[in-house]
Order: sequence, then C-alpha cells, then structure tokens
Amino acid sequence: MHDSIPTNRPRVFGTETEFGIAAKDGFAMDPVSGSFAVIGHYPVLPAPGALWDYEHENPLLDARGFEVDGERERPNPDYNRQLNKVLANGGRLYVDGAHPEYSTPECSTAREVVAFERIGERILAKCLQEIARVRGSEQYLLYKNNSDGKGNSYGYHENYLVSRAVSFDKIARVLTPFLVTRPIFAGAGKVGSENQTSPAEYQISQRADFFECLMDLNTMVKRPIINTRDEPHADAARFRRLHVITGDANMAEVSTYLKVGTLDIVLELLEFGADLPQVELDEPVRVFKQVSRDLDVKQTVKLAGGRPTTALAVQRAYLQAARAFYTAHGCPASTQDVLVCWDDVLTKLERDPRLLVKELDWVAKRHMIESYMERKGCGWTDPRIKLMDLQYHDVRPEKGLFYTLERGHLIDRIVEEEDIQRAELNPPIGTRAYFRGRCVQKFSRSLYGASWTSVLFDAGNNTIKKVPLMDPHRGTQSLTRELLDTADSVDELLERLQV
Repeated sequence: MHDSIPTNRPRVFGTETEFGIAAKDGFAMDPVSGSFAVIGHYPVLPAPGALWDYEHENPLLDARGFEVDGERERPNPDYNRQLNKVLANGGRLYVDGAHPEYSTPECSTAREVVAFERIGERILAKCLQEIARVRGSEQYLLYKNNSDGKGNSYGYHENYLVSRAVSFDKIARVLTPFLVTRPIFAGAGKVGSENQTSPAEYQISQRADFFECLMDLNTMVKRPIINTRDEPHADAARFRRLHVITGDANMAEVSTYLKVGTLDIVLELLEFGADLPQVELDEPVRVFKQVSRDLDVKQTVKLAGGRPTTALAVQRAYLQAARAFYTAHGCPASTQDVLVCWDDVLTKLERDPRLLVKELDWVAKRHMIESYMERKGCGWTDPRIKLMDLQYHDVRPEKGLFYTLERGHLIDRIVEEEDIQRAELNPPIGTRAYFRGRCVQKFSRSLYGASWTSVLFDAGNNTIKKVPLMDPHRGTQSLTRELLDTADSVDELLERLQV
C-alpha cells in the first residue's frame, strides 16, 4: 500500500459528453454556429455573464513527461462567455469544436455520475425546446452518441482523480486490457462499421472502430486507447486526472453505472498496491475491434504470449481481484453495490447476452432493431435501420427511442427520477463542485467567472478576487455549507475566506 494515499476519501470523477448536432428541415447553418445557438438558449442560467477561467488548463502536457507544440486556448472575454456556460449544478455547458458539450460536476459515487449525466441530456433537450419557442420551429437535432454514420466520431470522456504516487506506466499497463474488454457491458451498440474497418452488421461499441494506437496525447486523430493528457485540474504535485476516451456515450443507466463504477474500483486497487491481473493482450487495438464485433461474447482473443482468453475472462479476473481486496479490507455499500451488479451482468453475458435486454444499451438497441426487422421483413442494410440506430440517442424525450423503452418500463433504472431532477440546480455535496455551484446560485451578480480550480468574483473597483479550488476534496457541503448559508454578501464571504 502507498502510505501517501489517503484511505478515507472517495474517488472524484465525472464525464464529458459531446452531442452530435444536425440541422433540421434543411436549416442552413454550420454545426459550430448551431452549437453556439444551442447552448445560448439554455433557459436556467443564474450567471449568464460568467466566463471560464483557463489559467490552470493546458491540454498539451503529456503524462510521459513532455509538452507538445501547439497553441493553448485563451479566448477573449466576450467570446469566452459565448463559448462557456457555468451551471448551477457545478458543471459546464460549452462548445467544443463543432459540438455542444456538457461536463458533469465532480462526483464521488457512480450513482451521482449517472444522475448528473442524465440531467445533461435534459439540459440539452431544454435548449432545443427554447430555440423552438423563440424561433417558432425546431431548428436542430441532438444525439447522445459517438458517430454521425459518415466516418466522423465525437467524444465521450471520463475523468478520474488519481494519486500522483501511482506511475502512469503502471496505470496504462493495468487499464489497457480492462478498457479493451469493458464494452461488453458499456457499449452503446452500433449498426455497421466505419473508419475502413472490417464489415459488421451490428457491433457492441460505437467507438471501437476509431481507435488506431495504444498510447498518445491525441483525442481527435490517431486516437489512442490510453490518452496521455496530463492536465490534473488540481494540485499537480498530488494528483493526476486520468482522461479516458475509449468509452461510449450511454443512454442506459446500468451501462453508465458499470462503466464508471468498475473503473473506479480498478483505480482504487491500483492506488492501494493491490494484486491485479497480469494480462497483456496481443495487439490491443485489434482486440478492441474484435471484442466489439463479438455479439455472443464468446470469441477467444490472443494474449501477448499466444495463449487464448476471452473478454469475459479478462473482466472476471478484475472482478475477482476486487473481491479479494475488499474481502480483506472492507468497502462501503456503494462499492459493494457495483461489485454485485458487475458480477450479475458478467454472469448473464456468459449465459446469453440477450438476458440483459433491460440493462445494457447494446443489447436493448439490438433487440429493438431486430424486432423491427422481423416485423417489416427488412435487413441490416435498410436505411430505416440506420435511422433507428441514430434515433435511439435522440435527446428529445418524445422522439428518442431509448426514452420510449424507458416510458414502457422496458429498461432498468439506477437512480430515482427525483435524483435526476435535483441534479439540475443542486451540485454534488461531496466535492468542490458544491462550493462552485452554490456560489453560482447565491452570488450570481458578483460572479465574474469559474473553472474546475477556481471561483472568481468581481469585488468592485476593477478588482477580481479568486477563490482557489485546487483540492477537489475540499469545498464540500460539510466544509462550506455554514459559511455559504451565513455569508450575506460576496464581501463577507471573501473576508471570511481571507481572500
């Protein structure tokens, strides 16, 4: 065990979702302008004039110990405010390239991630509704997916706070086989193939076709299984932020829950120096695509020494390592719940993946499409099937096929409806997001800007005061609620914080 690693702090983690955008009814506007229009119409912004503080952001730092050449994004204040919307829940709504993007606030359990990611879907749906109300008609469509079906993929990224004491080489070695096999429960399902990969009628993962190397800093070209970005959004001497880009954007709550919950567990074992599977895959990039096309989850994949294994066996090995560790050390109920769910899903996958039709995206979508094909007498190449694939991810509640399953109680839930609704205006209580979100709401008129690592206030007389948030475990409800409740003004808050 690493002595420097605290044993009583939960993981801090969250996700970023780029939404696919399309113009409706031939409305002529490029996706960049469309993305600005979408986020600019979110009707629940307490501090619409707040900008995003980029001071501690540098996406060009590589975890392997160097900085690549390139320009760091530093938009001017007016453009910054168009580009970024700081949310009451402590999260962020913004434009990334040609997509509207939503980042959850920092969460401390997998259930919280599910709730705050689900409210992101509804926030984007509200943006579309508001544009339609203001302009008199629907202008855009948004999809929580990862591909436009024309060869272009857009990202869904997970972020996990990890101790700097764990070497990046060890992280990469342990996580590669885990991430390559994780789609068997975390895939969103996909009709066809892209990026000049081998043909497939249907596959498990939307993203697998687009990965081309094992390790790199890129996220848009030459995509790596292990992303090496070293941008901790925290004290760099103590923390690193693991930036995971291999995951699909899920609609099903169980898929999201297991996707982030199991990786949280593996990282905890890594931090504690626990025994973990010694698995080295032969050509992980190729195996990733093979796993995605194995709808029976039975095919063997090659280990580096030539011996065969399966995606299920690899996931079982990680689960068994986690059970052994927690049997010896104990674990909170939230972790135990992930372990039980993980075991149940792997057991059903081994018996028959179709048993998970109410739990996993790729199984639910496949069942829906195959039922339609049987009724209509059509095949996988029928244009209507591609449309169904896309429509499954439509964020409009009345149009999205996933929401049809949800309304019919044909898909399992992880969080309560009130948890999702609460997540729009209330930040998580166990991370610094609590302080950020409360400041956005209570002191909105004086809020100059915010970021993951700061809250900035306009203190008058052309003076900007910064409250640093370099430790993601501070700024929690237990540490700051009384201060925020009793401070009647920004001046009083800053005075008591000694800023």
